[in-house]
Amino acid sequence: MALTDTDTGAAEALPVPVAADCPGSADTGASALLWDTEETLDLRLPAEFIASRAALPDQATSPRDGDLLDGIHTWGPTPTPVGPFELAPLRLHRDLPLIHGWMNDPAVAEFWKLAGPQDRTERHLRVQLDGDGRSVPCLGMLDGTAMSYWEIYRADLDPLARFYRARPHDTGIHLLIGDGAHRGRGLGSALLTAVAELVMERRRACTRVVAEPDIRNTPSVTAFRKAGFRCRAEVDLPGKRAALMIRDRVRHEPS
Repeated sequence: MALTDTDTGAAEALPVPVAADCPGSADTGASALLWDTEETLDLRLPAEFIASRAALPDQATSPRDGDLLDGIHTWGPTPTPVGPFELAPLRLHRDLPLIHGWMNDPAVAEFWKLAGPQDRTERHLRVQLDGDGRSVPCLGMLDGTAMSYWEIYRADLDPLARFYRARPHDTGIHLLIGDGAHRGRGLGSALLTAVAELVMERRRACTRVVAEPDIRNTPSVTAFRKAGFRCRAEVDLPGKRAALMIRDRVRHEPS
């Protein structure tokens, strides 16, 4: 049950134990950089949950209220230490075979749980493409090459908001690096840094970027830490125990 916090405008979520430190602080570089999303990405929210979020100030809850992610496909390329990177619109007829192949990589399947026939991947993508815009699936283009899959989503409008003190316009990230040749090279932290900064630049109402990697996925948690995220808590989500990772907007004080 979400309650309004009159001091911060945040949603009062279920209490969670705060972790003393992120799990898996050592960077092994051995595993894929992957997140499990199927448990939290449920776009059929109960009406009472949507109503409770709509009561908060400056809170869009439907396409009629405007673009929920501020025109993500118009953001364009951004420079990174590893090359120019862009979140490109996902085209199902063109990109489904590529993403289906990534989902059937055993390292990916362990955390995303979408291995199997192509129609299973298609259903996962369609629920976002045909949804109300709370989650936008993208291809990650590095130097013009599709090498990763991203889901940028409104964490404050996702069931994840039931598990922490969500603020209006909190923006979530799910990511997988598709090609094994790109894993274990530090690309994940570089791209996460760039995308988090891009979100903050383009979504001025957003003050935090949020993620919930499986605590067993040491490289994922480590990449988030290197990208400026802090582990605020460990939470039991459906199907996994997750590290709640948050990167706050940096406020520059006037000199």
